[in-house]
Amino acid sequence: MKKTPEVKDIGFAKLDFARRARTGFGETVFGPGKTPEQMVGIFRAFREKKLPVLATRCTAEQAEALAAADVPVRYDPVARAIASTWGRNKKLKGRVAVLTGGTADIPVAEEAAQSAEFFGATVDRFFDVGVAGLHRLLSQLEAIRRADVVIAVAGMEGALPSVVAGLVAVPVVAVPTSVGYGVGAGGVAAALAMLNSCAEGVSVVNIDNGFGAAVVACRMIAQRK
Repeated sequence: MKKTPEVKDIGFAKLDFARRARTGFGETVFGPGKTPEQMVGIFRAFREKKLPVLATRCTAEQAEALAAADVPVRYDPVARAIASTWGRNKKLKGRVAVLTGGTADIPVAEEAAQSAEFFGATVDRFFDVGVAGLHRLLSQLEAIRRADVVIAVAGMEGALPSVVAGLVAVPVVAVPTSVGYGVGAGGVAAALAMLNSCAEGVSVVNIDNGFGAAVVACRMIAQRK
């Protein structure tokens, strides 16, 4: 039998069909810069191999093109994510809690939550539990502590991950967002605050990188026996 090549060159993209075999997680496509027609070509190629594929930072136009081409996907306009509905990833034995400092952080948090769900994690959402009203976080603390990894998403001064890390016994993945006023410098202030956290067990991904946080969290719980 002829071996299926690991990489398929479709002209405008080289598709990695072996990523799930290597890393345990299916391929992810970065949506910006790709035309709707290119997105259709990519998803069709993965469907032919029955391999799951996720696309991030996508537009409604890209999702509409996939629907018009009868490619079965799920699109969420808040997370801006397009996920295939075939070839699902293996269910992970662990829970991820996704927290936000405020409502404005939800798009990044949903990117994290839906990416983690795509990769097989069970996700619990705790939105608008920032430090401006600490009682909101404390009222959810018992439920948050059931998670195996916490993703804390916050802009402004970025204090949420530090507070959470001092209250839970699991790793905290901090996601700075570009939410905030001018001196926040598009999330730089939050990122620096998180990098300088005095709380133990905090790791930090790039500004607005909900997807990256989801991958870190899922790789952590994938190690559980």
